[in-house]
Amino acid sequence: MTEKVLITNWVHPEVIDFLSDRCEVIANRNREEPFTREQIVEKGSDAFGIVAFMPDRVDDELLQELPRLRIVAGALKGYDNFDVEACTRRGVWLTIVPDLLTVPTAELTIGLMIGLARKILEGDRYIRSERFLGWRPMLYGTGLAGSTVGILGMGAVGQAVAERLKGFDADLLYVDADPLPEADERRLGLRRASVEQLLETSDYVVLALPLSSASVDLIDARALARMKRGSLLINPARGSLVDEEAVADALAAGQLAGYAADVFEMEDWARPDRRRRIPGRLLVNPERTLLTPHLGSAVDDIRRQIAMEAAKNVIQVMDGERPQGAINEVSAPRRSAVF
Repeated sequence: MTEKVLITNWVHPEVIDFLSDRCEVIANRNREEPFTREQIVEKGSDAFGIVAFMPDRVDDELLQELPRLRIVAGALKGYDNFDVEACTRRGVWLTIVPDLLTVPTAELTIGLMIGLARKILEGDRYIRSERFLGWRPMLYGTGLAGSTVGILGMGAVGQAVAERLKGFDADLLYVDADPLPEADERRLGLRRASVEQLLETSDYVVLALPLSSASVDLIDARALARMKRGSLLINPARGSLVDEEAVADALAAGQLAGYAADVFEMEDWARPDRRRRIPGRLLVNPERTLLTPHLGSAVDDIRRQIAMEAAKNVIQVMDGERPQGAINEVSAPRRSAVF
């Protein structure tokens, strides 16, 4: 019997072709909308594997509806919307693509920092208004040279951001539960600080942390009050690392000069109490916000590679191998009373 694989979001045709050599592929061809949960259950009730993405929520209830499932192949790095324990308990591999997203996310982070600090979008809107008559002393912003940048989280993305900031002549601080070796600190030009020191002295605060129970709302009203007045907050990591309403308050009060984000609380589906929409006070404040629609890995060739790596994980399980992107251990093939 040919195994069925479900792809919940649009991918490059090459990925579909690669899987089609071995599987019956049910692929979402719509760039605008992911398969709904109901569609996943309907189309994937007898599926061997699912290639899943950020908008998907994989929990025990969904797995119960997919009795033949052997692998959830995440075309992503962060997997907080996926229940690892439920997958393991039901004999389902959960795989991710850990490396390919790091560089494009770090590049976007630098873009957000410069775009927000130098008021690039505001300048673009001014040009398009047809009011521009030549240079005027306006839209003065903040530079990176001579500034202090604090990075919360020094995993792969945090280090990639620091690497790209070395040439900007900024003072780089970082916070992480696991300090880097001194040699790496010297190589990246980093100084370790406490959370309090970082917040109080940084002109830019960059979030590079995974989402966990400990990091939810890490940047809340109290943390924002500790930040250097007039500083900029950059969030390319996870929306729920910040309290978005508190950010809007800090912007309104002038405590925070700007907020740039590529991620939002509404995306963190694993949180039953998550916000269902971006606060309107952030959306109507274009002079002090720069918001992008989760573009961290939105580099065409990178997205092709990410989806292909996820597809290769599916084939490895099909061949009885341990998939290279596995983050859990499955001791025995899953059996179904139905099939």
